Amino acid sequence: MDTVANMLTSLVNAQRADKKRVAVPYSAFNHRLLQMLQEKGFIASVRVQESPRSKLVVTLLYDDRTPKISGVKRLSSPGRRWYAAHNEIPYSYQGFGMIVLSTSQGLVDQDRARREKIGGELVCAIW
Repeated sequence: MDTVANMLTSLVNAQRADKKRVAVPYSAFNHRLLQMLQEKGFIASVRVQESPRSKLVVTLLYDDRTPKISGVKRLSSPGRRWYAAHNEIPYSYQGFGMIVLSTSQGLVDQDRARREKIGGELVCAIW
């Protein structure tokens, strides 16, 4: 099961249903990805809810009832990994959004990867 795709789909579906918060299963990778989305202004906040099965509670962000996240695409999947060098990273959709890469230096967006000339696995595109 692809937990990253599940989380991204949950975020988009919750925003389309005008939800204020959504809970997704905890994983360290998902937590770091959500922190990155918070830094880039796609979500309002993320916190860990401790329980026997920990969850990540995400507070969604809207612009006058318009969701900040209008779409996501999982680029690399568990069955088909997609790696790119710094000069092969695709550009985000029409200049909006970002592409997230998993590199040896952690999760980075496409701008930082190009600037620091590091490649890695293309995780997802968010716009």
